[in-house]
Amino acid sequence: MKLSIVIVNYNVEHFLEQCLFSVEKAIDFSETEVWVVDNASVDGSVAMLHKRFPRVKLIESKKNLGFAKANNLAIRKSSGDYILLLNPDTVVEEDTFKICIDFMDSHPDAGGLGVKMLDGNGHYLPESKRGLPTPGVAFNKISGLSTLFPKSAFFARYYLGHLPNDKTHEIEILSGAFMFMRKSVLDTVGLLDEDFFMYGEDIDLSYRILKNGSKNYYCPDTRIIHYKGESTKKGSINYVMVFYNAMIIFAKKHFSARNARLYQSIINVAIYFRAGIALIFNFIKKAFLPLFDFTFIILILIAVKEVYEVFVGKTYPENLIIGGFISYALTWMISVLYSGGYDKPVNLWRIIRGLSIGTLIVLAGYSLLPEEFRFSRAIILLGFISVSLFYLLSRLIFSLLKIKGYGLFQSKTRKFAIVGTEKDIERVEQIIERSGYTSEFIKVNPNEDFNKESYVGSIEQLKDIIKVYAIDEVIFCAKDLSLQNIIAAMSTLDTGIECKIAPPESLYIIGSNSIANTGENYMLDVNAINRPANKRNKRTLDILIALISIPFWPILIFIVKKPFGFFKNVFDVLIGKKTWVGYSGNSLQTTQLPAIRKGVISPTVLFKGKTQPNFIRKMNIIYAKDYKVSTDIGLIFQGIRQLGNP
Repeated sequence: MKLSIVIVNYNVEHFLEQCLFSVEKAIDFSETEVWVVDNASVDGSVAMLHKRFPRVKLIESKKNLGFAKANNLAIRKSSGDYILLLNPDTVVEEDTFKICIDFMDSHPDAGGLGVKMLDGNGHYLPESKRGLPTPGVAFNKISGLSTLFPKSAFFARYYLGHLPNDKTHEIEILSGAFMFMRKSVLDTVGLLDEDFFMYGEDIDLSYRILKNGSKNYYCPDTRIIHYKGESTKKGSINYVMVFYNAMIIFAKKHFSARNARLYQSIINVAIYFRAGIALIFNFIKKAFLPLFDFTFIILILIAVKEVYEVFVGKTYPENLIIGGFISYALTWMISVLYSGGYDKPVNLWRIIRGLSIGTLIVLAGYSLLPEEFRFSRAIILLGFISVSLFYLLSRLIFSLLKIKGYGLFQSKTRKFAIVGTEKDIERVEQIIERSGYTSEFIKVNPNEDFNKESYVGSIEQLKDIIKVYAIDEVIFCAKDLSLQNIIAAMSTLDTGIECKIAPPESLYIIGSNSIANTGENYMLDVNAINRPANKRNKRTLDILIALISIPFWPILIFIVKKPFGFFKNVFDVLIGKKTWVGYSGNSLQTTQLPAIRKGVISPTVLFKGKTQPNFIRKMNIIYAKDYKVSTDIGLIFQGIRQLGNP
């Protein structure tokens, strides 16, 4: 066996599917074996592998072993002369493995090899080649000096910025996303160090290869797409802690005691600094808009009250003002939330609708209060008008500042350039249209020779097509288009153009710069249950049904078949472990559907005895595609006797 490819997967089913599709196009199974180690994924990855890639050798772990242990499991079972550790969030060209094998065969001193990596929009990733993170190199990286001097041999050594990206070089550190290594060297230096759970293993192994006397190389003759990191978000505190603690493990292992202490001091400062930045950023991202709206609504109501008191010559108690205005503000904001006014892209009609409903709720509650606790209705109505103007004006300012999601004057139609044959373009159009997007499609042929009545141009003219037709996003159909041509075309496009790849026979189109920030992903027929408003409404219904069930439990124990199981389900629903209505069947029937919580009952509750896999999958798709809150209510009433199911 010439090559063993090892992929560790953890809950990235659709990226893994696209990765394996590209791998299969690039290998000969008589010379290459493909191992996938699944780290206890719950997203349907294993079912997808059995169904779509039966020739892949699968190792199913019962728990998340981390990157090092999982890779080592497969490496020990592998039989290739070369071992490739490949991330599931990658796409390779058809000749990638051949080029790597030829390079290693012609460079007997090579222990490891890395290639040119591009992000999901075709832009070069600096981690394609890296230097050893010594204390000085780490300081330059953490302090930002490497960013200020990106071409400096001294300051930019972390990413070897002084070395051209399009030439072969000896490097020190390979990227864990693509580590092509000689098996005989691994037999000598050992496998991945299992003290590392995630991050740092690639640095450690690369360094051990160098210490053994072998060399690591960077080869730009082939390219891969790397979507970059789903398992931990790059801006999260968890990522900061895991990554920098991995660096400390590396320093203690390979540096002198003095340098290791210095390194640890630098890293600890970096951890607190980056963790603080992450906390502030996450707080601002999640809490800024609600706090901004709440503050201004309170100020507006106070201003309205002051003006009103001047005109009518009446004052209201301070405690009444505080309690009343806070309740009004929260009622309006919650109504706007449930009306979809906080969803992106912003919709002014939803905001006004939410404020109107909130005002009716406030007036209804007002009528039930004793006289001494009432404001004038005029204050409520004037407050409604003023708050409505505030929402409209603030969203207009956000739009003028070009804040993402607030493009009030942008075209609601998203323009797509789809590169592929007629049949595959039609499939992609259906996926996007049935995902609920208002779209305009421009057809691009993968060849120079094409029917000009059906296509506006060829892939060679893609840059001009994007400019002339003001394209927002480019989608490449991978069935009849080589991945080499796709990656080559992506790498020529300007910054700001979203790119995606449509794998053949898949319900999903995925892409973007990073898994952690994938923008819009498109999914055939089944997106209704995954829309923000429906997810919010489904969760609210779950909580309401659970809360209502508690006082009625003495009655329900005579209706529900398993009353104690029902009581446990109430608790599980309240803490978010379960939902009252979920999918039916096993992961094979739910693969490629939007992820939801485990259901107490399912859409098949109305069809007792029907257990055929195709029927179950069809019912799941219909439920996801046509989801409404009323559907859940109807199923709960119909299946009330089964609400104690485990």
